[in-house]
Amino acid sequence: MINVDMGEQRCLFFIVHTIHEIEVPQTFILISASLSHKGRLRMEKIAVYPGSFDPITNGHINLIERALKIFNKLVVAVAVNAAKTPLFTVEERVEMIKEATQNSPQVIVDSFEGLLVDYVASKDINAIIRGLRAMSDFEYEFQMTFMNRKLNRNIETIFMMTGLRWFFVNSRIIKEVAIAGGSVKGLVPDVVCEKLKEKFPHYRERNG
Repeated sequence: MINVDMGEQRCLFFIVHTIHEIEVPQTFILISASLSHKGRLRMEKIAVYPGSFDPITNGHINLIERALKIFNKLVVAVAVNAAKTPLFTVEERVEMIKEATQNSPQVIVDSFEGLLVDYVASKDINAIIRGLRAMSDFEYEFQMTFMNRKLNRNIETIFMMTGLRWFFVNSRIIKEVAIAGGSVKGLVPDVVCEKLKEKFPHYRERNG
């Protein structure tokens, strides 16, 4: 456990090591949390898992399932980013996530624009879930976490390592493979495979 004193921001960093998952022999959760005035950690039972999800992958699904072991409910929030040109519309992404998580009633699917901390605060939630695949992810997420802490000190961030089975999977690679006609079956939910066939005729021709 590391106690980091950054002026007005005093944070704890600690790692929880679990070995109970068969497909993920080693899972690490890095929690960034502030100390209350009594020195106790404050954690809610509901969290927001934000992202572009363009499209959602089985890596995302794995993270959602594991997050639900920590939280009673999880809001999967699709970010609207005007600076990007997504393959799928916000509405399409929301619908795909809803179908992919239909067996998990604890999952709430939503979308948002603007600052993430403003959205989280508007829902009266104080926890954000973020996934990490590599150290390059950590550097970016570390900076964003402290910016979010600067904007709203009541909101905490939890980092969860991507499951080992999905370590190489991300939305960008899925789209690149699909454009070239390669199969992504087993890497994304079935609904995503069907939607990719609608977007890319070459993918449909090669994958039925």
